[in-house]
Amino acid sequence: MATLLLPFLFLILLSQSPTSLSIRPNHPHPLPSKPKSLIFPLKTRSIPPSSLPSSPNKLRFHHNVTLTVSLSVGTPPQNATMVLDTGSELSWLRCATSSPLSFNPYASSSFSSIPCSSPTCVSQARDLPIPATCEKSSKKCHVALSYSDASTSEGSLSSDLFRLGDMSASPSPIRTTFGCMTSAFDSALDPTATTGLLGMNRGALSFVTQTETRRFSYCISDRDSSGVLLIGSTNLPFMLPLNYTPFVQINLPLPYFDRVAYSVQLDGIRVGSTQLPIPKSVLLPDHTGAGQTMVDSGTQFTFLLGDPYNILRTEFLRQTEGILTPLNEPDYVFQGAFDLCFRVPEGKPVPVYVPSVALVFKGAEMVVAGERLLYKVPGEKRGGDGVWCFTFGNSDLVPISAYVIGHHHQQNVWVEYDLENGRVGFAPVKCDVASQKLGLTL
Repeated sequence: MATLLLPFLFLILLSQSPTSLSIRPNHPHPLPSKPKSLIFPLKTRSIPPSSLPSSPNKLRFHHNVTLTVSLSVGTPPQNATMVLDTGSELSWLRCATSSPLSFNPYASSSFSSIPCSSPTCVSQARDLPIPATCEKSSKKCHVALSYSDASTSEGSLSSDLFRLGDMSASPSPIRTTFGCMTSAFDSALDPTATTGLLGMNRGALSFVTQTETRRFSYCISDRDSSGVLLIGSTNLPFMLPLNYTPFVQINLPLPYFDRVAYSVQLDGIRVGSTQLPIPKSVLLPDHTGAGQTMVDSGTQFTFLLGDPYNILRTEFLRQTEGILTPLNEPDYVFQGAFDLCFRVPEGKPVPVYVPSVALVFKGAEMVVAGERLLYKVPGEKRGGDGVWCFTFGNSDLVPISAYVIGHHHQQNVWVEYDLENGRVGFAPVKCDVASQKLGLTL
């Protein structure tokens, strides 16, 4: 989730228990017709709740399901497992000399710190949500990051050699600028399994920009642990054509518009066959930049600004009357943003007659249906019923100043980020079947 210029983490939910997805890049598969494209299989892995940091002054929501990619960094190479985050710019590693899941900069002969006077610190760090500063004693370029879930990280801007995937199949290592962080509180990074974060937005210091990646895509299964990450062009014969919607770009700096996010135009919302009476002006960024719509795989669920959310909430309640039983507890708000919850008998699925919700964009739409509309809250029970909450949240309660399309609603959708043509593409796909057709084994 990225709003108020705060990036969010690339998190993927593939089951109801806390899990993480990890790319196993030991044998990346090149596409036959696109030799420069690489396909990686995905694998889920549980993150123990005990590994999540706790702090009483943090927001109530946290992230315990992540998509991670394995890299090697430095000379000689050190293994690093990094959260893949399309809502963030700066990649960073947890730096330490003794921890097995940290990067040791002193053990790498190719590591270098970036000084305050460097153009990288002075100009390239311009897109970071918090401006870089100068460490007075060391004269190193100091960076600090803050995320919408109140996670933080802090350290020095540095550079070293990054290698993605199998070193025998990968191109030459790429010198990459990243944050060497000595302090980090992060609800998405399991300190027992991950080393840092790989920033994938369009900012000057993102991994996408530094590696000149012009296109990447992924799909996420809603049934099992299978999934696919593709770096390069999509050319899969079994897929339906992608429907594209263009990036929305505002060149004028505005306080609440993230210019390096994957921002698109939301034209409307439909519940079943009912088009919601939302004025199009409400779906456009205002004079401050508030109200942009971002496709952000770093956010678990989808968030709408208050007025459109309330219209959606009212219509969804109307159409599910007699089908779903409202929780009717006004004080219960899941993770501080989801105030529409229901009681569903334990062991029973979500009723099949629940209406779908379609997010309509210019040139494309995303249809959310079935269990993707509701999320079973772990540990919450009311007698013999479980508590299930509507997976659209109220941005005003977080608070964030944007519409954010989260990854939970991208399951079984092939999502392509096409930077070359300035657009995002969507196509329905059974991701577990796609993984099998691509010969990816978990």
